[in-house]
Amino acid sequence: MEHHPDQCRAREILDRVGDKWSLQVIALLGEGTKRFTELKREIEGISQRMLTVTLRGLERDGIVTRTVYPVVPPRVEYSLTPLGATLMDAAETLVMWAATHIDQIDSARADYDARAAAEASLVRSASQNTQT
Repeated sequence: MEHHPDQCRAREILDRVGDKWSLQVIALLGEGTKRFTELKREIEGISQRMLTVTLRGLERDGIVTRTVYPVVPPRVEYSLTPLGATLMDAAETLVMWAATHIDQIDSARADYDARAAAEASLVRSASQNTQT
């Protein structure tokens, strides 16, 4: 398959929107405009720094808009741009898929871990038998 320059650019964009936090930010902003503190509270496990980095990247890509209101203290709100809104359905679908299938994924991981531990145990006992 021939590599096209646009495929590399698309990969770069997918890396941004498909990262650990961006999909959640996009899905939440799909509900409406939010302040930084609301996003931080609603995204479990995200640090202030990581939310800042994520929002800046999405803003740079034209997916999120940042509005600063000249009040004291300054009020900053984030919302999806029209371009970001076109991404909403895909982001929401992926986030919902993950939430819906958590139990199945946890079960598959536990099964895999048990099999991997059993295989490691077999390899250890086989190598000990050949050494004696």
